[in-house]
Amino acid sequence: MRAGLSNPQMLKTYGIAGIPIVELRARVLAPCQFGDTIVVDSYVSKWGNTRFSVHHKISKGNVLVAEIFEKHVWAAREEGDSARLKGKAIPQDVKKRFSGSAHGDRD
Repeated sequence: MRAGLSNPQMLKTYGIAGIPIVELRARVLAPCQFGDTIVVDSYVSKWGNTRFSVHHKISKGNVLVAEIFEKHVWAAREEGDSARLKGKAIPQDVKKRFSGSAHGDRD
């Protein structure tokens, strides 16, 4: 996920440790094989205070072959215990950067 920033820039700019995936599920609807040309359409489908969901649609030609659903946490290091992460409020400008896609904020 970029929204105009590399991962190191995003971590430094927003003071976060990362955006780990906390839930993942997938639906495979049709087969693909090596050499197939596929298109991956990805967008943020839902924003929360510290979490957000990403939806990926994978198509081969006009056929939807798979969907992947991810939930991420905007995570910072726990003060006093750098090994622990905690959710941090997602800045509005981050939401705007990601919502500038063709899909925007779906929820």
